[in-house]
Amino acid sequence: MAQIPTWTGRPRQLTTKQVGNAVELRARRWLEEQGLKFIAANVHERSGEIDLIMRDAAVTVFVEVRYRKSAAYGGAAASVTRSKQHKLLQTARLWLARHNGSFDTVDCRFDVLAFTGNEIEWLQNAFS
Repeated sequence: MAQIPTWTGRPRQLTTKQVGNAVELRARRWLEEQGLKFIAANVHERSGEIDLIMRDAAVTVFVEVRYRKSAAYGGAAASVTRSKQHKLLQTARLWLARHNGSFDTVDCRFDVLAFTGNEIEWLQNAFS
């Protein structure tokens, strides 16, 4: 499994964006190892962003990737709030519309892939 990169021998830390990019790449690779197929990453719509869009057989999977160094303030999965869920639903609705689909015509689900330290938690169909 790919590790989150660190700059050894350098006085500065990775930026939040660099850590986020590394975690999302690790998430993509991990999900591909589980048999999912990659569709898109970092999809931006006016209502927000979807980290990964994958395909699991005939199901389109919208994936929120979360990372926390430790569980000291709750695990990474706990950081997906109702507000974030609502934004993801709206963003997915817009993305589907741009691709000639809707929640009525496309079989889809929302997953959370949470990295807390070195632990991986995959919450399939996390918003139902």
